[in-house]
Amino acid sequence: MDPYLRDVLDVLLRMLHVVAGIAWIGASFYFVRLDLALRAPKRREDAEAGVAGEFWGVHGGGLYHSQKYRLAPAEMPEPLHWFKWEAYTTWLSGFALMVVLYYFDAGLRLVDRDAADLDEWQAIALSVGGIALAWIVYDMLCRTVGRRSQAALTVVGTGLVSLAAWGSSELFAPRAAYLQVGVMLGTIMTANVFLVIIPAHRKLVAAMEAGSEPDAAPLLEAKNRSVHNNYLTLPVLFTMLAGHFALVFSADEAWLVFVVIAVLTALIRVFFNRWNAGRREWWIPVVAAAGVVALALWLRPEEAGSDVAGPVAFEQIRPVVEERCATCHAGPSAPLGVRLETREQIEARIDDIERQAVLTQAMPPGNATGISTSERELLAAWIAQNR
Repeated sequence: MDPYLRDVLDVLLRMLHVVAGIAWIGASFYFVRLDLALRAPKRREDAEAGVAGEFWGVHGGGLYHSQKYRLAPAEMPEPLHWFKWEAYTTWLSGFALMVVLYYFDAGLRLVDRDAADLDEWQAIALSVGGIALAWIVYDMLCRTVGRRSQAALTVVGTGLVSLAAWGSSELFAPRAAYLQVGVMLGTIMTANVFLVIIPAHRKLVAAMEAGSEPDAAPLLEAKNRSVHNNYLTLPVLFTMLAGHFALVFSADEAWLVFVVIAVLTALIRVFFNRWNAGRREWWIPVVAAAGVVALALWLRPEEAGSDVAGPVAFEQIRPVVEERCATCHAGPSAPLGVRLETREQIEARIDDIERQAVLTQAMPPGNATGISTSERELLAAWIAQNR
């Protein structure tokens, strides 16, 4: 794909993805909070009309009164607002980004020969297959294990997410591996909306229109899937942002790092959900904070070492940067505006070069330009003497 066209699509799709994601996540967080904060209706006529709980809130200069029915009111409300396009748009724009940035440029961004010796088409096929398999396995578990115990489903699901993270790290480039897991989880969330939650709502509306008693089972399953989505939100958000954090996705056991972060972020949702239900369990953020500190200590890179003897002149590292780095980091379309074309630009980015090319070895992506260990050591020696 033409690099300029790719950049244009990247900007447009990323903006759409972020805006739609904000709308979807915001609605998810709000409605879960609303559901957890419901209190029994104070008016007897509301309870007799089927109201299960009510919620009073203040926002934007006014008071709002929300009510949730045990099943449905006696008459169809008009208009009835649906919440679905936020989820669909988030997934469609996100998958389009995956295609534009990773599938169209699979040789650079998706394939890493150090991870697995795959052709581009094989890596793409495995990625798409993994995305589809994630939903199939999850849905099957919900209909079996989840029917008996949501706690057991959580344990099994965490194990399978760990397996997916490990498998992705064995197949794809480090940055792509994180994103692969994120797309798998995001697909589960969107499919929950499309295949479970919205159909349950349609059955509810159809029963109301027919004047019959709605079946509570699909609505309970929709509620469970909505809660699952709520807990998956922060781990998925992290995978979307992780590409900016080389110390994370380039760690020796990057898949395990993701699992720890996913558990910690899910714990934060547990804390806020219980807070909204009226329970203050401060041990949760304390444990999460301790986990973050431990993770930061674990990921701290060692000092860059080098076996290169004697001083290293700039002219010795210039060809390394030109051949291994500046092939991408040049011109107005350089990634993140990082240009490495002149001595001044290279010296100004000495910290970035050390972090990305020497310590984490995240650059070049998938080692597409073939930088060698001796070249990284040469860069390390030059950086050390220019501190």
